[in-house]
Amino acid sequence: MKEVIMARKKKRFIAGATCPECKEQDTMMLFIENNVEQVECKACGHHMTQPEDAVQGATRQFEQIIGVFNPED
Repeated sequence: MKEVIMARKKKRFIAGATCPECKEQDTMMLFIENNVEQVECKACGHHMTQPEDAVQGATRQFEQIIGVFNPED
């Protein structure tokens, strides 16, 4: 008999997020599956996906470096 091992996905709710489909607030849940970021509304089931490289590119675009900490100085 084969043993089935199910991996649990770490799911996090996005505080203050509004579902673009049903307009409910605080129902959007974020999780990563197969290196793809997934967002799902727990109220209506609306589902969105975005590849990991697209997420990192969008986030990095607006970052600003204030200073670099070097513990050896």
